[in-house]
Amino acid sequence: MAISKNIQRIKRHKRLRRKVVGTADRPRLQIHRTLHHIYAAVIDDAKGHTLLTASTRQKDVAAGLASLTGVDAAKKVGDTVGKRAKEAGINAVVFDTSGLKYHGRVAALAQAARDAGLEF
Repeated sequence: MAISKNIQRIKRHKRLRRKVVGTADRPRLQIHRTLHHIYAAVIDDAKGHTLLTASTRQKDVAAGLASLTGVDAAKKVGDTVGKRAKEAGINAVVFDTSGLKYHGRVAALAQAARDAGLEF
């Protein structure tokens, strides 16, 4: 019997989280993607605090977007999280894809965050 895509993603995520840890100096930028939205959070794992978030569910991010599910929405979320991180004094992060493959919306979000000034 074939293993489901979600179980494969969870296995990749567990393997990734053994290596990727956010600190106060370099917090973790975590991505979560659903069929209808995309979310990004900057997390300090040492304290267990979420420092900032951005998603297509927030009205200021979703304003002006034709679709909340596409690459353009991911770019806007990446740009927003990059700007908010710079305002909070965060210049560098470690990137956590949550076991998702690095292409499409995930890659677009990452590139937009880099263009906004985040280093990872």
